[in-house]
Parts: sequence; structure tokens; C-alpha cells
Amino acid sequence: MTSRRSWWRTALGVVLTAVMLFPVYWMVNVSFTKTSDMRSDPPHWFPWDPTFEGYQAVFRQQMPALGTSLLVGLGCVVLTLLISAPAGYALAKLRPRGAGVLNFLLLVAQMIPAVVMAMGFYVIYMKAGMLNTVWGLVVADSTVAVPFGVLLFTAFMQGIPRELIQAATIDGAGTFRTFWSVVLPVSRNSAITVSLFAFLWAWSDFIFASTLNRNGDLIPITLGIYKYIGNNTTEWNSIMATAVIASVPAAILLVVAQRYVAAGVTAGAIKD
Repeated sequence: MTSRRSWWRTALGVVLTAVMLFPVYWMVNVSFTKTSDMRSDPPHWFPWDPTFEGYQAVFRQQMPALGTSLLVGLGCVVLTLLISAPAGYALAKLRPRGAGVLNFLLLVAQMIPAVVMAMGFYVIYMKAGMLNTVWGLVVADSTVAVPFGVLLFTAFMQGIPRELIQAATIDGAGTFRTFWSVVLPVSRNSAITVSLFAFLWAWSDFIFASTLNRNGDLIPITLGIYKYIGNNTTEWNSIMATAVIASVPAAILLVVAQRYVAAGVTAGAIKD
């Protein structure tokens, strides 16, 4: 009876996994499909006569956009960590006045639609001369990642034993030295988790990019895909090939950082 239940669970898991991964397979399939075969009826479920035109177009035209997305993603990670780690430490251990109100505001900030924030940024950036700049895009993307980072760091750092911080204080370490030499090293899992989510948010951003950097000299890959969408024709194999290439860095990061993310997300969930 137990083996029969196990068999059904395995079969159900395989079916659900196949359903969830089918869009990924179809993206890869279309990336190898010729333009003349796009409207075939029935559609080609497998690229029997594959073409590499889409991937040739990506490597010929989209490499600068991929580099821009990488720069924006790394910049967003650095800025997010610089702000959220000290803020999380202050909320968790220094207990400033209004900490509860600030936590509530951080939660509210995550509920604001990105399109609403993009409109506000557009007016500010236009007056500040930051439109169509890479660093302006880094700042905008960081506004989405920072509230999440602060809340995650706060949850983790609240679980750090107070005796550890008191020992550092007795040894003569000040607030910053304690944070840098004691708290930050033991917060590695949370830092990796925040970095991963910040990078993925910046890497996949379209709203901020299309609003704040549409006419920039350096555009991210999410805008680069738009080059293949015209009024009369759409280069679907190039679009899907670009999507496949752009998915590779995110997939690699998720696989490499999987165990750190699992520990970082659940940090602070259980109190001794």
C-alpha cells in the first residue's frame, strides 16, 4: 500500500513538473524554429529542421544589452547591501525609536505597484538629469530590493545571540566594528539571499527600464528584446533565443545559491 502511494506521488510530481516546465521547453523550441514554420498547423512540437538564426542575431546584436543588464544587476546588489544590511542591524539590535513604524512602512513600500513608482521616478529623474542613465536605473531597481533586504536582515539578525555582541563590546569594539566584524560574517546566508533576489529583480526589470532608460545609449536586455517586435513582423525565434540566453545567468545563480537561499529565507522564522 505504501509503495502504491509512493508511485502515485511520484507520477503526480512528474506531471506537475512537466506542466510547469512546458513554457520553458516551448521557448527553447520556438528559438530553433524557422520563421516560415511559425504558423504551421498543427504546430511543430519539436524543431525537426532547426535554425540558429535567432541565436546568431542574439550574439551579433544583444551582447551590449546583456552587458548593461549585468552592470545594472551588480550595481543593484551593491547598493542594496550597502543600505539594507546596516538598516537591518539597526532595527534588530539598536532598537531605534519608531522601529515598528519603519517596519510597517517597509511592508507598505513592497505593495506599491512598480508602474506607480516609475511615474514618480520619471518626474524626479527628468529634473535631476538622470533619465536614460544606467546608474539611474540602478537606483530605481534598488528601491524594490532594499525593503525586502531590510526585512530579511532584520529577521535574521534578531536571532543572533546578544551575548555575541556583548562580548565584542567588552573587547572594545564599537557599533560599526561589531557590525562589520561580528554580525555581518554570521549573516552570510541572508546576504547571499538578498543579493540573489536584488540581482534577479534588476535583471528581469522592464517597467523601470522602459520608463527611465528607453532612449539611453546603453539599454538592458529586457528592452533589447523589443527590437525584434515590429508593427508588421515579429522575429519570434530571435525573441525566444534572447529569452533563453538571458535565462542562463539566472538559472546558474539559482542552482549555485540554492542552499544559501533556503537558509536565508527561513532565517528568523524559528526562535529558541
